[in-house]
Amino acid sequence: MVLLTPSLGALQNLLGVCERYAVDHGLRYNAKKSEFLIFKAGAKTYEVVPPIALCGTHLNRVKHFKYLGHWVTEDLSDNMDIERERRALSVRCNMLARRFAKCTREVKLTLFRAYCQCFYTCNLWVNYAQRTYSALRVQYNNAFRALLGLHPRCSASGMFTEAGIDGFHAIMRKRCASLLERMRGSPSSLLKVFADRWDSPMQKRWIGLHSTFVNFNW
Repeated sequence: MVLLTPSLGALQNLLGVCERYAVDHGLRYNAKKSEFLIFKAGAKTYEVVPPIALCGTHLNRVKHFKYLGHWVTEDLSDNMDIERERRALSVRCNMLARRFAKCTREVKLTLFRAYCQCFYTCNLWVNYAQRTYSALRVQYNNAFRALLGLHPRCSASGMFTEAGIDGFHAIMRKRCASLLERMRGSPSSLLKVFADRWDSPMQKRWIGLHSTFVNFNW
């Protein structure tokens, strides 16, 4: 369970609600496995943080935690989650290249689609360093080369086009567009408002993924 509040005082009030609910229903929270995180507003954050307690036990403050498989950080950066996906992709790619080296090309393409194109929660990446993002793209391209036994320096766009496989940027565009479509079709008015705001992070990323910059040299 996750509690999200605008202030530390509000957080302690919600923890009090949880404590009373637990007493009334015979439940017990594991305070030792519970923790809290304070999001930063740019460079601003609380200079002094009073103890936050649950059932009399002080909770540990953390700078990041994993929620439903997605890393959430205090500065709302997605670099850690992108790095998680890059490492997971590397492991899956090495496993496929080792175990299925003698399979046919069609089998390898099917395995690549099934195991190397998931990019779990990539729809939510809106704040990241380009270096981290590029490292994941390179890992994706190298995974395809390793599985198919292609030359390390062969054209990425050419090999994906020839195999009928979506490239890295195509996957990101489709996943981001899919999330926006589901948010706009949601019965929740809050999700619809968030999806349609032109200044929202999701809209900015969608525009960035679908726009093209051309530099002409005369």
